[in-house]
Amino acid sequence: MHQCVNCHSSLSVAKLRCPSCAISFSGSFELPRLARLAPPQQHLVEHLVLAAGNLKQMAASLEVSYPTLRKRLDELVLALDGLRQSDEARAAALLEDVAAGSTSPESAARLIREMHGAI
Repeated sequence: MHQCVNCHSSLSVAKLRCPSCAISFSGSFELPRLARLAPPQQHLVEHLVLAAGNLKQMAASLEVSYPTLRKRLDELVLALDGLRQSDEARAAALLEDVAAGSTSPESAARLIREMHGAI
């Protein structure tokens, strides 16, 4: 689940919990870009990796034509580019908040790392 069932806005992570020791971390956590893709796009990324980038093999495993696969991949590229641009704007805003003193450098650095996939 990545969207609110009520208003369809993107969900954010507010709590992380270790299943081994049960320690929990509460706060605001950014999901990496790939986790913010729609489930069908995540599925496409998984197939792309498992097919080692072989689009012919990927089209066969998904049982779609090559042009259909290309269209889906083009949509995936647009979605990832949009997320990257959004992340860059968010990072710039966080740096402005640090300069203004409303956000700590540590908090901003953590959020920026999380946006880039480091949790």
